[in-house]
Amino acid sequence: MGKGALALLVNSNQQNWSPPRWKARFEEVCPDRRVVLLPDPALDPAEVHYAAVWKPKPGDLAAFANLRIIFNLGAGVDALMADHSLPDVPLVRVAVGDLTDRMTEYVVLHVLMHHRQELYLRESQRAKRWAPKYQWAAGALTVGIMGLGTLGAASAHALRALGFRVVGWSRNEKRIDGIACFHGADGLDAFLRQTNILVCLLPLTPETRHVLNRDVFAKLNRESLLGAPVIINAGRGGLQNEADILRALDDGTLGAASLDVYETEPLPEASPFWSHPKVVLTPHNAADTDADEISKYVAQQIARFEAGQALENLVDRKRGY
Repeated sequence: MGKGALALLVNSNQQNWSPPRWKARFEEVCPDRRVVLLPDPALDPAEVHYAAVWKPKPGDLAAFANLRIIFNLGAGVDALMADHSLPDVPLVRVAVGDLTDRMTEYVVLHVLMHHRQELYLRESQRAKRWAPKYQWAAGALTVGIMGLGTLGAASAHALRALGFRVVGWSRNEKRIDGIACFHGADGLDAFLRQTNILVCLLPLTPETRHVLNRDVFAKLNRESLLGAPVIINAGRGGLQNEADILRALDDGTLGAASLDVYETEPLPEASPFWSHPKVVLTPHNAADTDADEISKYVAQQIARFEAGQALENLVDRKRGY
């Protein structure tokens, strides 16, 4: 009896994430297994033992009765968690070093951008104005990271190595050497009161939806040389209340924002974020992981499973990540 098929369902039109490109990758790393792009009307659903997906629509996987594992091709699993018809099989999220490194690059880049007053300097360049301002050291600022999983911990260590004061917050207790960690509702206010630049890397769950809101912004530390706190969201778009962000930027509650994710993607042309002078906008590419590495990772996980070994990076469905 042959090995069960691997079905691919990728809802993306990005150049490196096109479905045919994914199929070619998986055929290379799974040469002895049938790889099928969904939807495929000719496919017998019973043949499919594994599914590798990105942003499937609710119900897309319900017909596969022999499914053994679902692999999510990105870090965020909120699209899968919203599908109540999802087969009750192990759900594995991508956790490769390449993804972690790229997210760390993004976080460090944007923290440094605000720390080094790049918005002001670029505006001065456009105005042909030579008017440098005092530049403080990294140790003058505290960066607070919401979400202390693999991505948050790596960013925390990198920022601390550059001299920033770093604190962290998570829903459940975490311990990271050299980082003051807060957790739960009881620890949130103390965390925010210290934070000058807030970095959000939380997963999107019912409990974290719109966690970036006006109440949180108002509690951030306003006593740094920045003049007003800054937020950086590279987690999920649903974490942010976008109307609150805009109002906070306009009334000075926030000094600036770096946003990589949005409630609606692609970001609509009518969004005020496109032209807001205090917003640095990127198109959800903070951790645009090497897709070749992801396909290798999935193939390795299938091999581990079929050899009777434990799967890595299982999603806890009750927690939503």
